[in-house]
Amino acid sequence: MSQTKYFIEPEELEALKNNENIVIVDLCKAKQYAQAHIPGAHFVPYTDIIKIEKPIMGLLPDNENFSVLLSSLGITNKSLIVAYDDEGGGCAARFVWTLHVFGHETAVVLNGGLHSWANEGHELSNATPDSPEASHYTLKKTHHHTATRAFIQTHLDDENVTFLDARSLAEFTGEKKLAEKAGHIPGAIHYEWTESMDKNNNLRRLPAEDIQQRLDELGINKDKEVICYCQSHHRSAYSWLVLKSLGYENVLGYPGSWSDWGNHPDSAVE
Repeated sequence: MSQTKYFIEPEELEALKNNENIVIVDLCKAKQYAQAHIPGAHFVPYTDIIKIEKPIMGLLPDNENFSVLLSSLGITNKSLIVAYDDEGGGCAARFVWTLHVFGHETAVVLNGGLHSWANEGHELSNATPDSPEASHYTLKKTHHHTATRAFIQTHLDDENVTFLDARSLAEFTGEKKLAEKAGHIPGAIHYEWTESMDKNNNLRRLPAEDIQQRLDELGINKDKEVICYCQSHHRSAYSWLVLKSLGYENVLGYPGSWSDWGNHPDSAVE
């Protein structure tokens, strides 16, 4: 599988699932996992892949904690990680983005997640797989794929940088306030994360040409550096994944997102 792939289809996973290097990670809700999941999938709570420093949510996990998590899943540098969830891909995309930040780039999201897998007749299980032997895989955060508040502040007037706001319209306009300040990063373009999902095709990513047409209309162009954010970089991690899958080369995610920006005294708001 090529490094540049970001989504995998259920039938592709079906064909690969006996490959010893495949690690399937379930980021659904615990109750859902207990009822039905992809056979052999390991459950990981979403809270295990982020760090919270209230009021800032969705920060990158510590090197040690994240390495321990990956080791407990038996992950090595040879592993192809397939992540899925039951919400169209936000949690799974956040995990895949985090893996990329930590330098493990053979990681993909199951297109449509549990919806496409279950609704298209693939096998489900409620058995918990045996815990793999710890792999002692250690990784460290890189500076790739991420944007900090300081970086954004110095690029607010940079015409080569586009800010993609993946939140709801009410959050974008400031009508809904989830931090000290309401509104959006000056100059940001609103493109809600679910706009690129196909609600008539088990929450898969829409066809590339449909998404690209919309992004072109909005002015989110491939020749710019695009910084994706939401409230915590959960929804916008899916936006990051979608843009990467369309061939956007310079796409960054903002860990902490609005919970960081909107709670900081020196941040400019529109």
